[in-house]
Amino acid sequence: MTLTEELGTLGVDVEGALKRLNGNAALYERLLGTFPKTLREHYVDPDFDGNDYGTTTEMAHAIKGTSGNLSITPVYEAYTKIVNLLRGGQPEEARQVLKEVLPVQEEILACIERHMQQ
Repeated sequence: MTLTEELGTLGVDVEGALKRLNGNAALYERLLGTFPKTLREHYVDPDFDGNDYGTTTEMAHAIKGTSGNLSITPVYEAYTKIVNLLRGGQPEEARQVLKEVLPVQEEILACIERHMQQ
């Protein structure tokens, strides 16, 4: 199974991303290679400080943007909720959404990294 096929099974809107890139699959795969770095640099720990979550909001916003640009839909939708909840002063609700998306995020990350090593 190719990278894009496997990502499609994980809920990634590969077709939507390819449309935005005029069907350039090689470019899409190259851009997908940036996603692991974004996750590492902007990792949102579910144990973030519930009293001071400004940095957490910024980190979540960065992941939201990158995942949205790449049509990594499950991650994008979750981080959209997380950012909105944090901005709305609901850190505990945001923490719950984060805990739910982390396994999905890890599965997508592992898929990308596995295919990039080939």
